[in-house]
Amino acid sequence: MSFEIEKIHHVAYRCKDAKQTVEWYEKNLNMKFVLAFAEDYVPSTKAYDPYMHIFLDAGNGNVLAFFELPNQPEMGADPNTPLWVQHLALKVKDRAALLAAKQQLEDNGIDVLGVTNHGIFHSIYFFDPNGHRIELTYDDETSPEKIALITEEMKKDMLEEWTRTKRAPSHTHFLHAQELAAVKDSIPAGE
Repeated sequence: MSFEIEKIHHVAYRCKDAKQTVEWYEKNLNMKFVLAFAEDYVPSTKAYDPYMHIFLDAGNGNVLAFFELPNQPEMGADPNTPLWVQHLALKVKDRAALLAAKQQLEDNGIDVLGVTNHGIFHSIYFFDPNGHRIELTYDDETSPEKIALITEEMKKDMLEEWTRTKRAPSHTHFLHAQELAAVKDSIPAGE
């Protein structure tokens, strides 16, 4: 390879209202509004499509961006993809920070799902005003030991088994054993 990716420069989503989006992320996730620019023409395609492009500081040089596109049809979700699939995960320091964020979100009238135990990290989930699912997460103290159990060979075996069967390989079921114990006992797989 002649190059390597250094980091994600920014991730961009569409928003319904740029000002509302900035205010929501500032109020609910303490993210600073760092940049905005707007044009009537798209620089890459040269198409006429007025837009406002906003950028928010997601910490440690990470940037979350949004486009408001008033001349495009109303935005919506992919009807063939469950709402839980497409999401943006943002890391917080620890459990105390996650619980503080959950409380702040709930105090601001936002429905929050979780805390969910993923074995190597713990998460809460909620939606921004544009319908984008957001995950806040922190790493479990035991994550290095658990991740070390997932070898290169295991990852490749899992991918091959999934490709053949389209069924979840059991190699890493230990990660969600605690979180899914009750549901696996009460609802058989596939129902």
